[in-house]
Amino acid sequence: MKQIKILTSHLNEEGVLRLVMDDQKNKNALSEEMMTFLMEELTNASKNHLVRVIVIAAKGDVFSAGHDLKEITLARGEDQEGQLYFKKLFDQCSLLMQFIVNCPKPIIAEISGTATAAGCQLVASCDLALASSQAKFATPGVNLGLFCSTPMVALTRAVKNKHAMEMLLTGDFIDSIKAKEIGLINNFYSKDALEEETMKLAKKISQKSSIAVSTGKEAFHAQSCKDLSGAYEFTSQIMVENLLKDDAKEGIGAFLEKREPKFKNKLS
Repeated sequence: MKQIKILTSHLNEEGVLRLVMDDQKNKNALSEEMMTFLMEELTNASKNHLVRVIVIAAKGDVFSAGHDLKEITLARGEDQEGQLYFKKLFDQCSLLMQFIVNCPKPIIAEISGTATAAGCQLVASCDLALASSQAKFATPGVNLGLFCSTPMVALTRAVKNKHAMEMLLTGDFIDSIKAKEIGLINNFYSKDALEEETMKLAKKISQKSSIAVSTGKEAFHAQSCKDLSGAYEFTSQIMVENLLKDDAKEGIGAFLEKREPKFKNKLS
């Protein structure tokens, strides 16, 4: 286990990298420091062929309370009442969330507790999300006079608009049952079973062809921005390129020969 201040990382033999936020005294807030550590770990993982799946989890009863309001309050004493700092902070967060979406490795959020504001944004940005039955989710900025505009970007791409607007306009918490109903999370389990179920899902994905998974994740997001005709034209070309990869040849050959495929599990 490698300790990195408020973030721990561990890569197992199956290629699953667990990143665990551990800043419980600050409710695992997405402070400048936490976001810097997350970005560093994710950047390194994206280039490491041994990493096949990434899990983002947290210790304590709070997955993440979002931005550190103490940092924000202190910054009001800076020039222009903290305007430059605020811009830097939200730009940093936006880059992190975009990197999660664009990272070639699938990323799973494991939510054992409460996820609010940018913490909820982090959940919505991940490819998959599993939660404990006690977990709760909210974008409560509106209650503080600060609309959750940046979390809104991830939220509206994860759930339908009416559900997103209800969360954003009321600031109310939703439980795991509701979160699953609206598509914010994939499933929920007892708190004791959550890590095991998350790792089981991560292991299943890690056994797939890394090139196929990476290609699919990138294409998933790219085609969603195109019209129907453009999406089919784009993905048809992706299928052609994917078929020419060694893993596709091996996978199809193994299926026809009724044996288990032996993928290279490399992105190149």
